Amino acid sequence: MQLTPYSQPSLMESADETVLIFDGSFEGWLSAVFYAYAQRLARSPLSIVSSFDHVPNFLANEIWIENNEEQAARVLIKIKQILPLREVVWAFLSEGAKIYTHLFRVVVYQLDNPNKKVMQNFAHPDVQAVLIAIKKVGRERHRMQAFVRFEDTTQGVYLAKVNPDFNVLPLLGDFFAKRFADQSWLIFDVVRGYGIFYDHTEPTAGVREIAQIDGVVLEDSSVIHTDREPIYQRLWQAYFCHVTIKERINPKHHIAQLPRRYWQYLTEKKGV
Repeated sequence: MQLTPYSQPSLMESADETVLIFDGSFEGWLSAVFYAYAQRLARSPLSIVSSFDHVPNFLANEIWIENNEEQAARVLIKIKQILPLREVVWAFLSEGAKIYTHLFRVVVYQLDNPNKKVMQNFAHPDVQAVLIAIKKVGRERHRMQAFVRFEDTTQGVYLAKVNPDFNVLPLLGDFFAKRFADQSWLIFDVVRGYGIFYDHTEPTAGVREIAQIDGVVLEDSSVIHTDREPIYQRLWQAYFCHVTIKERINPKHHIAQLPRRYWQYLTEKKGV
């Protein structure tokens, strides 16, 4: 099936708007895009929402989309041909309630205008929303690269807990795998309930996704600290205090550069 816009809406559409609900995964969103074109809904009032954001609307024609690997792969191939995949993925990871619809409309917009680089049309509302999401995700990724703090554990794995605003873990794996290639580590997103794991004894396996960790450890990771870890933490806190020039302390600027929401898992901020 060619992913080209249809001019007529589907006869199955009985409500003013069709809402496609997917499971929140990228494959699910791709499957929803395929469904929209297969059912000739591209030019109809249409929204694509994650099941996590879904609010029942009895005035809309709601359709739950099942993941289809083959269909998702076909859509992915087409998207790679017409749009920068990196930008699509980064915007998707922002998890904004409306971003999935904005992304779909950008796909439609690009297919309608094959000779244009639509992502350069900053005045287009859907393009604008996607670009804003990309910028936010990029900023969060950069902050996570700087603000991740690992703890030495008795499991032979360095553990870091994070709570990013956006789902940026998929964008951190390569960075930390290169930076700490000689160590095994786990970065766990406590908000989304999953982590990324790297085993330095199996470097060819790459970074893998971990679905869960022990609830006790998640609540208080000190239960698996090595004897060295408390010493490391005190040394780092002492260093942080001694390099601070009191006369140059600017709380407003400090919080702007290091928002309080990151402090919970920063070693140097414990007890502050």
